[in-house]
Amino acid sequence: MELRHLRYFVAVAEEGHFTRAAERLHMQQPPLSQQIRALEEELGFALFDRHPKGARLTAGGAAFLVEARSILASVSAGAARASLAAHGATGLLKIGFTSSAAAHELTPRIIRSYRAEWPSVMLEFSEENASELTQMLEDGAIDVAFLRQPVRRPLRLRFQTIDSEEMVLVLPSGHACLRGQRGSGLPTVSLASLRDERFVMLRHSGALGMYASLVAACERVGYMPQVAIEVERMLTMISLVAAGAGVSAVPASMRGFHEKNVVYCQIAERDETLMAPLTFVCRDDDQQPTLMNFRKMVDTFVERSTS
Repeated sequence: MELRHLRYFVAVAEEGHFTRAAERLHMQQPPLSQQIRALEEELGFALFDRHPKGARLTAGGAAFLVEARSILASVSAGAARASLAAHGATGLLKIGFTSSAAAHELTPRIIRSYRAEWPSVMLEFSEENASELTQMLEDGAIDVAFLRQPVRRPLRLRFQTIDSEEMVLVLPSGHACLRGQRGSGLPTVSLASLRDERFVMLRHSGALGMYASLVAACERVGYMPQVAIEVERMLTMISLVAAGAGVSAVPASMRGFHEKNVVYCQIAERDETLMAPLTFVCRDDDQQPTLMNFRKMVDTFVERSTS
């Protein structure tokens, strides 16, 4: 028994006439009669009482009509759901990000636009450091990630720099280096003046790129920074600076955090400008529709920002 047999049967039942059903199905009447007869033989009972003016459902035929309609409706609904999934309109997309990547204005804008275009896709979020996100992508635990500087670049992952911004120094409010600084813009502090300060840093293993960049910049102005503490999250790092545990550097997009307790400063040595990229990462060979749609959304934002 095939789905077409059910469609033929329903058409005859609804039309009450083989000729009219054949016209509705865009086929000849004799082949339709043969298909219904074959269906009756397979079922083992008559579906219709045939008479000169048409065909009337038997008791068995009436019962079978209910089931046939249910089966056809279920198949149609299933096909529609499958089509939505095939085009990435439904399903699950798992997104990872570092706290500093989430603070960049592009990250929420991309996610919000994706939600608006594909509202039936469920989104699942994970916040981790760059190292953990990279491993989660390799393991299939997440589908895409937003991070800053990659810790490593496995070949099967696709890394795309979608923006880059300057890093700024973070000092506790009232710090000696801020004395005499006035004006509406960011204060300017030299890296060299922080030689005797203790630094609050992201954990080396979790954010190797940003850690190394800051250390290298300090070395170029003549010293190795004293690391007071390493933490997992950049927001924790800012909180510890606010508590007076040390100084640090963060991407400029994080300037909104703890504004009453910390001061964000531009680096005075312009040749030591530190840059923090925003990197989008996914598995290069992953063709799942929800992921492909998200990649297109990211590409659209990158094109807009560069045009």
